[in-house]
Amino acid sequence: MNPTTIWLVVGGLILAAFVITGLVAVRQRRILAGRRTGQLEEGPTPPVPTEPAQDAGDDAGVSVDVAEPAVSAEPEIVEAELLEPDRRPEAPEPPQSRMARLRRRLAGSTGALSRGLLMLISRDKIDEETWDDFEAVLIQSDLGVDPTTELVEALRSRIRVDAIADPAAARAILRQELLKLVDPTMDRSLDDTRTDKPAVIMVVGVNGTGKTTTVGKLARVLVAEDKDVLLGAADTFRAAAADQLETWGSRVGVPTVRGSEGADPASVAYEAVRAGIEQEVDVVLVDTAGRLHTKTGLMDELGKVKRVMERQAPVGEVLLVLDATTGQNGLVQARIFADVVQITGIVLTKLDGSARGGIVVQVQRELGVPVKLVGLGEGVDDLAPFDPEVFVDALLTP
Repeated sequence: MNPTTIWLVVGGLILAAFVITGLVAVRQRRILAGRRTGQLEEGPTPPVPTEPAQDAGDDAGVSVDVAEPAVSAEPEIVEAELLEPDRRPEAPEPPQSRMARLRRRLAGSTGALSRGLLMLISRDKIDEETWDDFEAVLIQSDLGVDPTTELVEALRSRIRVDAIADPAAARAILRQELLKLVDPTMDRSLDDTRTDKPAVIMVVGVNGTGKTTTVGKLARVLVAEDKDVLLGAADTFRAAAADQLETWGSRVGVPTVRGSEGADPASVAYEAVRAGIEQEVDVVLVDTAGRLHTKTGLMDELGKVKRVMERQAPVGEVLLVLDATTGQNGLVQARIFADVVQITGIVLTKLDGSARGGIVVQVQRELGVPVKLVGLGEGVDDLAPFDPEVFVDALLTP
């Protein structure tokens, strides 16, 4: 190759390098300008970690790739700013006084189950008609056919064998047998203890059960126990859900991770756990969208949200919020949610005089998981651990 040819090749390479460098610089300036205006150049967005391929039997037909939202829709951490005295978060009621008040309210319950139990022990003579009436009331209270049969047979046997005529003695037997059905041996503690990473609690449930409110109330309970909490607003389909949760965060004094309306809920949940790890909080509470349990695709997405979070930290609790007044429909909801994510505990809201208390027994038997928390009203502190003995005593309170 002669010297002239060599110089032509070298010159061409140098010119090509200048052209490429110029194009890259122009593209970078366009991207920066787009970010300042809130718009991005068209092209692929970087994904959050995607899940490995699933077996055909695991969420078959459901896409498990989780695409990160555009920069303008990225989840953000909303701190609970305390700029003015009147914006300071409300101090949660001390746990002991809150529990005492809630127990008094539960003891005032006058649902169908309590009336049926009192009917049995208040009659001077318990005949076949009494037993039939009692059994009908139990079934109507959503106790379920099998638990009702067990309770009636146990009571008939013990009262007949022991020849119980004293209403007080009959009441004591009734209490013992009913307590067996509620099962005080179940572990009702919350997995809210930090290890090397925050404890992660995922809250699921159908629209209208009080799910987002329950998340806020639970945050108050945890703050009262001196735990550092972070909230994740992964309900991105309901316009007011993130605002509602952010309001709770401000009242309690904890930060909230939220995205824009319509953002990918799995991405918001992922960022919430990541932020919790970085800030070294004790508990990350993630609120998910309230799904109609008949919407299969949306239900399957809950499993995807859970798996994405577990790429960073284990999800120790999946709490299903049920409205205790829905009765058998609540049981249907529980079954379907349990098929999608592994439920670890139940939160029963509206467990007051209008509720059919038998749902406690039936939902525990159906899912094999305990009722862990109960809500008894609209107040900010109307949430407490479920106590089987207090519940049974409330049913037998005149």
